[in-house]
Amino acid sequence: MGSTLRRSARRRWASLLGATALAVTAGGALACPAAAGSNVDFATHCIPPAIAGLPPIDGTTTANITVDDTSPEVGDTVAVTYTVVTAAAANPTDLALPADIMTPTGKVTLGGAQSGSITVAGPKKNPPVPGRGTFPSFSMTGTFTVTSPGAITLSPGDYNIHTSYILELDTPCTVITPPAPVSQTVTATSGVPTNTRAISLSSASGDPGDSVTVSGSDFTPGASVTLAGRSGAAQTADTATVTANAQGSFSGSLVVNDPATTGIVAYEGSAWNADLGAGPAAYVVNDTTPVPDGSQRLTTTVKAGTLAMSQAGDSVALSAVDFGEGGASTGALRTVTVKDFRGGPAGWSLTGKVTDFTGPGGRIDAGKLSWTPACATETGSPSTCAAGSAGTVGASGATLAQAPDGTLTGGEFTVDAGLSLDVPAFTPPGAYSGVLTLTLT
Repeated sequence: MGSTLRRSARRRWASLLGATALAVTAGGALACPAAAGSNVDFATHCIPPAIAGLPPIDGTTTANITVDDTSPEVGDTVAVTYTVVTAAAANPTDLALPADIMTPTGKVTLGGAQSGSITVAGPKKNPPVPGRGTFPSFSMTGTFTVTSPGAITLSPGDYNIHTSYILELDTPCTVITPPAPVSQTVTATSGVPTNTRAISLSSASGDPGDSVTVSGSDFTPGASVTLAGRSGAAQTADTATVTANAQGSFSGSLVVNDPATTGIVAYEGSAWNADLGAGPAAYVVNDTTPVPDGSQRLTTTVKAGTLAMSQAGDSVALSAVDFGEGGASTGALRTVTVKDFRGGPAGWSLTGKVTDFTGPGGRIDAGKLSWTPACATETGSPSTCAAGSAGTVGASGATLAQAPDGTLTGGEFTVDAGLSLDVPAFTPPGAYSGVLTLTLT
């Protein structure tokens, strides 16, 4: 009876030792997504549970990170798999270890255009491990949402193995010198094509029937481009067609007859499309109506000005939040004044984008900032200002306010917005700051 108990106790403690050592490095492998990263080696410090009586394990882990999309757009969700390819240790006992006793969890570190970490987890699945045998690899999966365009790096981070064999135990493993080497890189795009097409006119005015030279750049090479007069939101009967050269440039003539014309545009396709065109460039058709006998024509000139903005300050202090609770840190945008004194047919757009908020304890993602825009039009302005939609600002940006194209645009406008930063509950204490950049076009 006594020998049976001693054998049972030896088996129990041997099993505990084997399970906790395996917990450092083993588990079941998952199928990898198509876009595999490179294997990287990094020094790892693992602490077995105290009951095992084992010292900390310092060794080298080889890992690999794969993703399901290496070219996402901002707003896309990317699936990530973190695989420990070669463990830092082997089974230290002569006893075989059973299957399906441990569940891995861990972190993947983001860098480059986007910072932060991804939580990953694996299934409770591992093959049996023979005594003194090499541990099999294990995989953990998770996702992240792309918030910034550019190259985003992914590095393996800390991981933990939870074992469910005789006792429920954890074995945390940390990267000794973080971050570990980069295993995978994804290149994110904004998801919104940038239209850089532009036109210029040889003259800003002319008599009915005069020809104006329209020059364009950054159009699609070899594309057929329509030149057309505009009267507010409508196109006039004055049109011409040119072909962009191999560099996407062109120069063509447009005869303008319609006295209602206030601007000229150029576009690709069968109809005006702001995403495939440029303009309107302001153009005035002179009044050449004959002067009656005994009359004198009097003329004056109203000089066109510029589109500009000013702001009532460059610093906003948001309200404080409590550590452990987090929540909305609120404030108000410094009032922005937009003055459109161009006097042409073109409207304007005021957009903003924000960086991550950085502080002594880390950072708060740019996607946590949202705003509620408001815009007021000064009396007498020919244009009407429209506020952008309430919602996230983020690193990719959002519209704060805008005014549409029209027959005659212009005016003075005041733009405001309520700001709210959603601070995570356990953000380390300290002052965090980000930069909100406004762009008027």
